[in-house]
Amino acid sequence: MRISTWNINSIRLRISSVIEFIKDFNIDVICLQETKTENKYFPIKPFIDIGFSHFNYIGQKSYNGVAILSKIPFLKKDILNFCGLNDARHVSVEFDNKIIIHNFYVPAGGDIPDTKKNPKFKHKIKFLQEMGLYFKKNKRKKMLLVGDLNVAPSEFDVWSHSQLLKVVSYTPIEREKLANLVRQGNWVDAVRYKHDYNEKLFSWWSYRSKDWIKSNRGRRLDHIFSTKDLLKKIKSIEICKKMRKMHKPSDHVPIIVELDL
Repeated sequence: MRISTWNINSIRLRISSVIEFIKDFNIDVICLQETKTENKYFPIKPFIDIGFSHFNYIGQKSYNGVAILSKIPFLKKDILNFCGLNDARHVSVEFDNKIIIHNFYVPAGGDIPDTKKNPKFKHKIKFLQEMGLYFKKNKRKKMLLVGDLNVAPSEFDVWSHSQLLKVVSYTPIEREKLANLVRQGNWVDAVRYKHDYNEKLFSWWSYRSKDWIKSNRGRRLDHIFSTKDLLKKIKSIEICKKMRKMHKPSDHVPIIVELDL
């Protein structure tokens, strides 16, 4: 079972790239974030044409939006709202094999890392707190939590620890809230489980960099967390850096987890 998570930064703009990626990498289930379109405009037909006839998605005009599209039938599907907002940041599905996938797009948090001065940052911190409480109360076996969580957990997930400590996505409070979420849900960072802890790993490179390959000023903002019972089923995890080189790329790249079931 090959599952991918990808912040696509507009599904309508990059639908051909997504379909090509699914074919090239033999994906069975794809989880997308920042689809940036209302449900009625979601380009579902190209997915159906390649056998992805099972889907759960929610979107809104121009912002946010998440989707799970699959070759494999769902047993159940759900959508959760956090912080009292209907802002299209979560979808989940359960398969016949009882594996559950939660797909999240955590708020980016704006530019100022201060909950008193910046409502967007306050929203992000509250969102992460509510996620943690939800999974503390709703522990299940055979779960994956995937998506753009907009937090780089450690110094090996950013290009510069010292220069980013006061930059949103790597501040101590954000990393603390993500670490709490992991503890509360008994999650394991599956990407680190399959890679050395001190290996520099990135999934996002800013559009602002003129030569992102040369500067390599990346951050690992996209994640796959697993319940412990699935760890032995993880055959491989791949961060598809080359997708950042595609025509009109997203600033994020996909991550693939392959489960040997």
